[in-house]
Amino acid sequence: MYEFYITSFVTLFLIVDPIALTPLFIALTQGMTNPQRRGVALRALIIAFVILSAFAIVGERLLEFIGIGMPAFRIAGGLLVFLIAVEMLFERRSVRREKQSEDADRPDPSVFPLATPMLAGPGAMAAMILLAGQVEQEFNVMLTSILSLLSVMVLSLVMFSFSGAFERLLGHTGINVVTRLLGMLLAALAVQFVVDGVFSLIPQS
Repeated sequence: MYEFYITSFVTLFLIVDPIALTPLFIALTQGMTNPQRRGVALRALIIAFVILSAFAIVGERLLEFIGIGMPAFRIAGGLLVFLIAVEMLFERRSVRREKQSEDADRPDPSVFPLATPMLAGPGAMAAMILLAGQVEQEFNVMLTSILSLLSVMVLSLVMFSFSGAFERLLGHTGINVVTRLLGMLLAALAVQFVVDGVFSLIPQS
């Protein structure tokens, strides 16, 4: 289970990508005091955690209800995650998120656009279903996936709380470099999801 926890944590960390979200968090909370910023971050992360945990718990049952098998969803989810990796590599994801932040006209950005779609986006939802469904009806796998998600949310809270210092430390260039490196790792994980899905469709002799 420890190896699965590490895999789940890395996958979710790469998809949620709090490193790239930190500058956008600063922009969305511009003019707020530090306590206000922490409050926005905490609300956004709690909402995102609840949404993604729900997908881990009922996502596979929802797929069964609409007639989609896990192998097919692994392939589709892997392709979706791969597209996110491509966006990270070519910096399209940052541009899209910046546009979403500009379109947000509510004074409190914790629900939209922070919690969704930035933290709990389609890629993260698909990843939670994929991770929780690694072993059919295995409670420990689901619990480990949610624990990994909680770890990512806590780490994101720390990064958002020290967002100003973090941005100064890395700078715009440093954030771009780290995002591209994470994109490469995420692309490899996405390919692994697709490979697992394809092998699941092949009858075992």
